[in-house]
Formats: sequence, C-alpha cells, structure tokens
Amino acid sequence: MKKLLASLAITAVFALCMNPVAFAQEGDAAPATESTEMTGDSAATEDAAAEAPAVEETAPAEEPAPAPAPEPVVEQDQSAHYVLKRYFIEGGYEFMSTVLICLILGLAFAIERIISLNLATTNTKQLLAGVEDNVRSGNIEGAKELCRSTRGPVASIFYQGLDRIDEGKEIVEKSVESYGSVQMGLLEKGLVWIALFIALAPMLGFMGTVIGMIQAFDKIAAVGDINPSLVADGIKVALLTTVFGLIVAIILQIFYNYIVSKIDGLVNDMEDASISFMDILVKNNAVK
Repeated sequence: MKKLLASLAITAVFALCMNPVAFAQEGDAAPATESTEMTGDSAATEDAAAEAPAVEETAPAEEPAPAPAPEPVVEQDQSAHYVLKRYFIEGGYEFMSTVLICLILGLAFAIERIISLNLATTNTKQLLAGVEDNVRSGNIEGAKELCRSTRGPVASIFYQGLDRIDEGKEIVEKSVESYGSVQMGLLEKGLVWIALFIALAPMLGFMGTVIGMIQAFDKIAAVGDINPSLVADGIKVALLTTVFGLIVAIILQIFYNYIVSKIDGLVNDMEDASISFMDILVKNNAVK
C-alpha cells in the first residue's frame, strides 16, 4: 500500500512538473516553424524584415502601464483570535468541540485547585509562635482556638494533636501523622481529572487525524486519481485536530505541574511544622 501511494504521488508530481515543460516546448515550437517558412520565400523574408522595426517601434508606445498589485491588507489585519476561530471551524465541530470541552473542564479543575491551594497557604512560623506561647502558659484551649480560627491544613493538624494531648505522646504523634495523610489527600483532590484531560485531548486529536485521513483516502478511491484539491479538506481536518489537541494538552500540563509543585511545597511545610509542633509539646511538658 505504501509503495502504491508513493508511486501515485511521484506520478502526480511528475505530471504536474511536466505540464509547464510541455507548454513551454509548444511555445518554442511555433517560432521554429515560422522561421522555416520564412526561409523558403525570400520576398516574404524581406517584407517581414521591413515590417519588424515598425512593430518594435510601436510596441513600447502602445504598452500600458502596469497596475500596482493589491496589498493583502486583510491578512495583515487578522488577529490571533480570528485565526484560531477560523481554524477551529475548519477543523470540524465533531472533534474540535470535544477537545474544547477537555480544555474548559481541565481549566476549571486547575483554577479550583490553584485557589484552594492558595487559601491553604498560611504563615507557619507565626502559627507555631502563637501555639508555643499558649502551650508555655498552659492555655491549651487558647491554642485550640488559635488553630480553629486559622485556615489551612497545618492548623487542622495542630488542632487534632492538641485535642488528644491528654492521651499521651504516642497518640498525639499518630493523630498528627494520620490527619496529615488525610490533608494530603484533600490537597491532591481533582488532580486525577486534570491528568485525564491532558491524556484525552491529544487522543481525540489523533482520532480526528485518523478519520480525516480515512476521508481523504475515500475520496481518492472514489475518484481513482490523486488530486490535491480533492483531498485537501480531509488532510486539513486531520492536521488541525492534532494541533488543537496538542495545544490543549500543553496548556493543561503547565497548570498541572504548577499545582503539583504547590502541593509538594505545602506537604513539606506540613511535615516540618508537625515536627516543630511535637518539639514544642515535649519541651513544655505538655505531653507525657
């Protein structure tokens, strides 16, 4: 099949290249025949030679002035938004719509995670200083109230540890560790959907590519000849769906990596704060 398509393509290119050459050869053949006829008759040659200068003299005077070529103003005025919109419509709504839905849903999950992670970010040093002051003075309820009024996973972990401070050091450590795992799972909520849309958008684009190529080959089989204008639509749909699928995947991948790095920073902050929290409790003899 590949050899057949390659041979057909080479034949089509060869035919397209040979047409101008044949046309040029026909144009060159006409003056040659005229010259042979003129050499057969001397009188006709003298008349043609006499008339030739007159034609050459009058030709420049009658030649009209060349009109200026129109400027492609429309193409220069086209914005990037207009070009994307036009290509989106030309790519076909069947697969372009699904790729657009993947982009919209993926961005929705990404923006929700970014907002949630930014709200979960707190001043850990200030929180630790406030908890230490309350624990040093024996005001455990004040430390709980401080943690309850502070947003973020670190404050929630501290509250769980303070709530079980009377049950011993081991129970407090297990409570802090277990609730830290719960908070980590809450931070990673929604990432699986973003990863799904990152993988799904290029797959939909490739599916549109395959279907577009099938349509192009169907047209070739129906006509029985390779015509660039005949298969251009199918190939264009194939390329556009792939391009838009890759663009969506790239955009969502950037957001995904940012969210993962943000979660890693919060998890490291939680672990460091948990260690410091246990040190504060042990140093002030709050747990046994």
